[in-house]
Amino acid sequence: MEFKKYVLAGLAAATLMSTFQSCKPKGASEAVSGNAAEKAYVAPGKYDEFYNFVSGGFSGQLAVYGLPSGRLLRVIPVFSLDPEKGWGFSEETKPMLETSHGNVPWDDLHHVQISKTDGEYDGKWVFVNANNTPRIARVDLTTFRTAEILELPNSGGNHSSPFITENTEYVVAGTRFSIPPDDRDGDVPINSYKKNFRGTLSFVSVNKENGNMDLAFQIETPGVNYDLSRAGKGKSHGWFFFSTYNTEQANTLLEVNASKNDKDFILAVNWKKAEEYLKAGKGKKVSNLKYAHNKYDEKSHTAKTEFKTETIVLNAEELEGLCYYIPCPKSPHGVDVDPTGEYIVGSGKLAALIPVFSFDKMQKAIAGKKFDGQFGGIPIIKYEEALYGEVEKPGLGPLHTEFDGKGNAITSFFVSSELVKWNIKDLKVIDRVPTYYSTGHLMIPGGDTKTPDAKYVVAYNKITKDRYLPVGPELSQSAQLFDISGDKMQLILDFPTIGEPHHAQAMRADKIKERALKIYKIEENAHPYAAKGEKEARVERKGNQVHVYLTSIRSHFAPDNIEGVQLGDEVYFHVTNIEQDWDMPHGFAVKGARNGELLIMPGETQTLKWVPDRVGVFPFYCTDFCSALHQEMQGYIRISKKGSNVPVTYSVGTNLPAENAN
Repeated sequence: MEFKKYVLAGLAAATLMSTFQSCKPKGASEAVSGNAAEKAYVAPGKYDEFYNFVSGGFSGQLAVYGLPSGRLLRVIPVFSLDPEKGWGFSEETKPMLETSHGNVPWDDLHHVQISKTDGEYDGKWVFVNANNTPRIARVDLTTFRTAEILELPNSGGNHSSPFITENTEYVVAGTRFSIPPDDRDGDVPINSYKKNFRGTLSFVSVNKENGNMDLAFQIETPGVNYDLSRAGKGKSHGWFFFSTYNTEQANTLLEVNASKNDKDFILAVNWKKAEEYLKAGKGKKVSNLKYAHNKYDEKSHTAKTEFKTETIVLNAEELEGLCYYIPCPKSPHGVDVDPTGEYIVGSGKLAALIPVFSFDKMQKAIAGKKFDGQFGGIPIIKYEEALYGEVEKPGLGPLHTEFDGKGNAITSFFVSSELVKWNIKDLKVIDRVPTYYSTGHLMIPGGDTKTPDAKYVVAYNKITKDRYLPVGPELSQSAQLFDISGDKMQLILDFPTIGEPHHAQAMRADKIKERALKIYKIEENAHPYAAKGEKEARVERKGNQVHVYLTSIRSHFAPDNIEGVQLGDEVYFHVTNIEQDWDMPHGFAVKGARNGELLIMPGETQTLKWVPDRVGVFPFYCTDFCSALHQEMQGYIRISKKGSNVPVTYSVGTNLPAENAN
């Protein structure tokens, strides 16, 4: 098979990368034209046009920004502890971080997908991935809270996820690191990679009514690394496309050993065919697994963990027509599908061109068996038979592509630090703009839907030298907003981001903001320890457990004087915010607690567990400014020595017990 010379010389690429990362491009100060501020300006009291959901990378959280302002609206805790909101600290949310490895307090969140109906964002849920301990989470966009987290078995890293089909039938994940499957003996030599390591593609079904996820089936493939993926749409609905690397099946020094072949592959998966095989009983039930499924219930305000032990596995090597490989320049990072579903864009990180494949040509090649051998038992479609054409000399280091819905694509280039717009039909470069610097992902609102909203594109850059005030050895990551409504792309805003943003998606705010929950109705609070009014506030001892049913309202707790707790007791503060007013949360913290605070929304109940470590009187207080008398919103709890005869008493507004008062 003849291939063009895709690969840049390693030394030249490294030199170029170093140059672009350390030097300020010529004319950088003149890159923003005079009307840029006007285009990005959102007046005080006005709303942004778009919600922009951005991965937090190594923060493990999901950030919500407004566009075009670039204002940070919220950080949604997902996989990592968040003391600001009590996520992972309250007894109700601790189960959300449970895994087969125990309670894992951190992860690496890379990719974001908004739920779709008929190939368009419907604004119901956002799905995100945990790259380290393989998991997928679902965020409910009525509450902007993580509602569900599902662990994935047989996976050694969950980078190629959580990409979804055009009706959110499935959320799909490809393992980043192939490993010995969980149901087999994993105590094998690492250098037996080719023999014992396998790749896994997980298909997670989504309930259309409530969003609940379930691991529907997995596909076992040869042991390679999966990077990113995209679902087909329109004519290619029913297919999924994954970029792969390390077809060398190396297990050490991958920067050299996984770049030896002149090509890697895009894996095309016919998931409709997979469903047929499942109905025909061709799947293998694997039972000796353990993976966690965590759900948060908005009525009881509590989370529960269920450990599951089974899944169904289809073997790609054994099942004809399930999977096919398409050759692609080595080390592809992204694979993207245009709004029509016809064009599939690959991007080798070291390539000097962009191949564009045709779904129709791929189908004809499969029908005509235009194959060039196989890899791991899976047929390899001849490159020329699937190729629509190549974008010549677009830039250096192509990574990801989004579409503007007007027949054009925009691709990010990491090495040459730029965004490049090109026409899908004639494959000609139309425009290019510099970024500052080393762009990874990019995002057009609706850029992976059937009808993108071609007003803005955001570049998520890895390097920010010269952009912001210095803050020590590490600088904030940078997002840059470009206006693409005209023929030329125009930089109109820089804004810093949390963590290390990777992927992002954005949609029109009008489709989400009216659905957002404002309060939890107190009468619907089904928490087992809720106190729905001050008359229900109390303290109860159950053995060495002391349960404090606490209410909070502007500007006091009830009760606010508590005695009769002994050293060695476990104290559970069940705090119910009895406010019924939008944007009136209350906080709760007690001196010496080793976990964190609570942040309780109107009508909600949350629990803080505290094990006092010494005798004394300890203050507790509201941590979220709630009124002019917020500073006065406090209380005391007395801890006596173990075996003390001090009775359990509680009060608010009265000094009890009376005999102890001075």
